[in-house]
Amino acid sequence: MLKTVNLGLQYGSRVLFKDVNISFNKGNCYGIIGANGAGKSTFLKLLSGDIESTTGEVLMDKNERMSILKQDQNAYNDETAIQTVLMGHKRLIEIQKEKDALYAKEDFTDEDGIRASELEGEFAELGGWEAESDAETLLAGLGVDSENFYKLMGELDAKVKIKVLLAQALFGNPDILLLDEPTNNLDYKSTRWLENFLLNFENTVLIVSHDRHFLNNVCTHICDVDFGKIKLYVGNYEFWYESSQLALQQAKDLNKKNEQKAKELQEFIARFSANKSKSRQATSRKKLLEKITLDDIEPSSRRYPYIGFKPNREVGNDILIVEKLTKPGVFENLTFTVNKNDKIAFLAENTHQIQTLFNILSGKDTNYTGKFKWGITTTVGYLPQDNKEFFDKDLNMIDWLRQYSIEDQTESFIRGWLGRMLFSGEEALKKCNVLSGGEKVRCMMAKLMLECPNVLVLEDPTNHLDLESITALNEGMLNYKGNILFSSHDAELLETVANRIIAFNKDGSYIDRVTTYEEFLEKQE
Repeated sequence: MLKTVNLGLQYGSRVLFKDVNISFNKGNCYGIIGANGAGKSTFLKLLSGDIESTTGEVLMDKNERMSILKQDQNAYNDETAIQTVLMGHKRLIEIQKEKDALYAKEDFTDEDGIRASELEGEFAELGGWEAESDAETLLAGLGVDSENFYKLMGELDAKVKIKVLLAQALFGNPDILLLDEPTNNLDYKSTRWLENFLLNFENTVLIVSHDRHFLNNVCTHICDVDFGKIKLYVGNYEFWYESSQLALQQAKDLNKKNEQKAKELQEFIARFSANKSKSRQATSRKKLLEKITLDDIEPSSRRYPYIGFKPNREVGNDILIVEKLTKPGVFENLTFTVNKNDKIAFLAENTHQIQTLFNILSGKDTNYTGKFKWGITTTVGYLPQDNKEFFDKDLNMIDWLRQYSIEDQTESFIRGWLGRMLFSGEEALKKCNVLSGGEKVRCMMAKLMLECPNVLVLEDPTNHLDLESITALNEGMLNYKGNILFSSHDAELLETVANRIIAFNKDGSYIDRVTTYEEFLEKQE
């Protein structure tokens, strides 16, 4: 068990959180959520002992082992991938080193023999003889090719390094597992594998993530970091969000009696409890949800931006035709036609394939063979993953957004659009070249809404966004009446928005199916 007692952290006059008293129990998976800058990752660092609290303490059974997803990709450059994974179990490595030192002695004594025997027993008990095989299984599950197992970390691509560090954290069945953004830069197959791994993991897990689908699938509880407090709620992210909205709605309805509210709550819980999944988490979560009362749900203080795309005109019959599009080493003979109502998600283990396609379709890349043609009535709104060129200007946010407003350029009109993106008052006067990644993406969303395109091309639109903005974007894409071509690492976005999947294989071939994301994954598996 992991426990906090009156835990608090303060930097100068700023109180990040205080009086945090939470017990994290075996068999549960806790999702840590909160606005950007609220202190989610800092909270994990307090639990791991990387930083010290201002007040209170963190308690953990001395016989339990904690494992943490490391963020420094260059820390193990002189180790092989396999050895890096094994180093996730510190005691196992210590035993191996001590054993090697003993057996290397020329004057091996009886006492050395007794010590070696003790070490061999502990080594076997900790699974030492199967360790290398277990490490290989973890790496293979996360999509690391076997040819990379014994390469030095310094020789590996950054995305492969991330998978090795994740395998290191998972290795050796830790009692407590702390994961900070574990799905970042993972392809869809690796993310799916990690979900299944955690669904079968029987110890304690704490996760910081912006991936709602991931949180929904694996979490039994949500820890909300908000306004200096950390509150624990039963259920996954979707339940937390929907129940907080229900509580907000009920709080506004002063005429509704508690009996009616309680009935609403029970119906709401029954809907969420009817989970077809037989996983341990789903069963555990169902039992916990059924015990919730009216006093347990609270309105959220979160602020959500408004994202709503409205096409300036309906698309015609011809939207986009792609014929035998080829980029050597990337994809070959790519052929597809975009039909009315298509919302196409593009998947690839190598995201460069999708980036290249979107660059070609937007006219940024002209080095290809084959052809494509946009329909005469189409107006395309493009959101590239790399948006630096848009913000390399000495303009405040009002003047920046004014560039993209054709009909009305008055300050009050522009401020209205910025307000939808949660930029109000003095915030709207910030220079666009000093904005954070998330702020820039929200500005790009306002730009797209002003342009009113009838086709959206969105390259990883959730990158840098917090959960509130991702939720708002999801709603905007769902309600959009035009066509969407998009890529994303957010599985919830893929599942709820896409009605067609085009997936690139490593060899440049592709699969094109009219299907949902979940159905596509099941078919692949």
